[in-house]
Amino acid sequence: MAFLSRRLQTRPVITCFKSVLLIYTFILWITGVVLLAVGIWGKVSLEDYFFLLNEKVTNVPFVLIGTGTIIFLLGTFGCFATCRASAWMLKLYAMFLTLIFLVQLVSAILGFVFINETKDSFKNNYENALKQYNSTGDYRSNAVDKIQNTLHCCGITDYRDWTDTDYYSENGFPESCCKLQDCSPQRDADKVNDEGCIEKVMTIIESKVGIVAGISFVIAFCQLFGIYEAYCLSLAITNNPYDIV
Repeated sequence: MAFLSRRLQTRPVITCFKSVLLIYTFILWITGVVLLAVGIWGKVSLEDYFFLLNEKVTNVPFVLIGTGTIIFLLGTFGCFATCRASAWMLKLYAMFLTLIFLVQLVSAILGFVFINETKDSFKNNYENALKQYNSTGDYRSNAVDKIQNTLHCCGITDYRDWTDTDYYSENGFPESCCKLQDCSPQRDADKVNDEGCIEKVMTIIESKVGIVAGISFVIAFCQLFGIYEAYCLSLAITNNPYDIV
């Protein structure tokens, strides 16, 4: 009777753990898709700026894309492990969730830490891009043109940064500096945007990197719940092998 009573007590506990973990695994699938989407969004929306940034910052979206893909696949494994009620598979699932948690946490921290280095990196690379700018369109020159067209800015701090370049000596200001479309500014400062690009670029980068890092933090800490649930269920199954449902 004592054995039957004990089974009646532990069976609902295991069923509850399994149900909660299955719900969590479904949510994990969704977070994997969200991370994947955020990584792709960050890569696409910041692509022009990445040409003029250091490598540490540009790697963050790729880390998120890789992490999102792994989380999506891990959710499939977690669902299988939960349905099978396999203690060793659940422990492996908890271990993988822990590793993913650490990767996401480090990625989010790096996103916040290296944002402070971004301004100096962007300024130096932008200066080099202006000095080497040409109208034939290498990737840095294309990035400069896209940034200046999109943000309606000219130069680094202002339009006068162009006056020290070889391109200005030969052709004047590039067309991407124009206030209006299809103008030929040459050396006419009245036709170009007065504001420089660096402050506008940093505002955009800080906001978007902040969004990416913030989402990574939230998803990372949500995974602590999954780690706890997977461990508790594996422990309950190990201690009560005959109560698996």
